[in-house]
Amino acid sequence: MELPRIDPRYLKEAFKEPINFWGMATFLIGAAYFQDVTPLVVGFGAEALYLVTVPATSFYRRLIDRREKERARKLRESQREALIKRFDPREREAVEYLRWMKNQIYSNYRKFTGTRQIPGNLLSLDERWEDFVDFLDIYRRRKNHLRSINRQAIQKHAVENSPDQRAKRVQQANLEILKRRVAAFNDIERSVKLVEGQLQSIENFFGLVNDQVVALPTPERVSALDFEQLSDSIAMTKQMLEETSDTFAALDSHNRQIGNYELLLSGGTPGK
Repeated sequence: MELPRIDPRYLKEAFKEPINFWGMATFLIGAAYFQDVTPLVVGFGAEALYLVTVPATSFYRRLIDRREKERARKLRESQREALIKRFDPREREAVEYLRWMKNQIYSNYRKFTGTRQIPGNLLSLDERWEDFVDFLDIYRRRKNHLRSINRQAIQKHAVENSPDQRAKRVQQANLEILKRRVAAFNDIERSVKLVEGQLQSIENFFGLVNDQVVALPTPERVSALDFEQLSDSIAMTKQMLEETSDTFAALDSHNRQIGNYELLLSGGTPGK
């Protein structure tokens, strides 16, 4: 008879279950109390049966999947809260205001519609708030990065000319790096403007939903709001940011190459 294939992940979780631990402990205590190995043999048999059957059941797998999703959710929440603490006061104020507005929308919906159950499309504001925090983090990091770059200095290097042939060869090789660096700078600058627009879009949508809930508080009118449009816009923005993430890394690389180039001209040794 062929044994069912068991995912090691579910097998590991089943082994760590408190009920499994206490079951084995009971058999061990029984064997020690009666000075007989029979309870121990029975315990090993029960353990083998437990590990073969329980991890293979669909009910247990669904239970483990729910646990893992909950653990992942709590981890994301803790990481996001830690991220917010690193924001400057103005950024934290924007985040906390949007969080307050989200909770106010839920409260107003229950109050004005007389229902306790919040519809799924309205609950999607939780995800949109998380997107706002993530986008704000990307915006601030890229904005600060662009501020740290002297674009005029880059362009100055691009037109420099040197009578020294060795330096001229270095400059020729560096010219291509400078062109890529300027292109990367422009790409990141565009991505910053894109994220800035998306942040404003999320804020405005929260305001629109709140206005709708307060002014015309019926489930039908709230459901008529186009939540999908914002969701699609955010998905598109995320995709575009993924496409520019390589550009962001490339700009860092170009910065290092420029530093090496300047060391070469000054007679220093480039870093690795």
